[in-house]
Amino acid sequence: MNNIVFHQVRSNQEKSIAASLIREYLEFLNLRIKRDYEIEFDLDAMVDSDVRDESKFHPPSGRFYLVTCNDKICGIGCLKKIDDGIAEIQRMYVTPESRGMGIGRAIANQLINDAKSVGYQRLKLESLRFLEAAHSLYRSLGFKEINPYADNSMKSFQAEDQLDTYYSITVFMEMTL
Repeated sequence: MNNIVFHQVRSNQEKSIAASLIREYLEFLNLRIKRDYEIEFDLDAMVDSDVRDESKFHPPSGRFYLVTCNDKICGIGCLKKIDDGIAEIQRMYVTPESRGMGIGRAIANQLINDAKSVGYQRLKLESLRFLEAAHSLYRSLGFKEINPYADNSMKSFQAEDQLDTYYSITVFMEMTL
């Protein structure tokens, strides 16, 4: 049985570990979209914003978790307020060596439950099209595909002339809580 534990990111050490995981995840995404679609995003600005902006993922309106499984760091997951009653799952990532153990589902369920406890009525996310396993997980939890939404996370970190391409390679999803 896996012992999955969620640690709210608070200390500088936790922020450093979280930054490493976010960077690992975003580098993988950035390399793929640069290779396949000739676009890229500002990875450094994204990591810096995620770790330094205390209002982004932290309580009371958000969550910023390091996740351990059997006392080993295995992932990350964040919840961000978009608007009154609406939140977004961001930076949900499980390390390659920890996949297939139910950790992604545990992270998603934790963030869904947190969104409900904060009082959100809708939960959104965006995910690149090639992340099919993630989409299957999200659908199994009740997310449905929607059109791109205005406050999506990439708008601030990508060149304006690349946004249409980004939207064309991205799945946007939402669930009612």
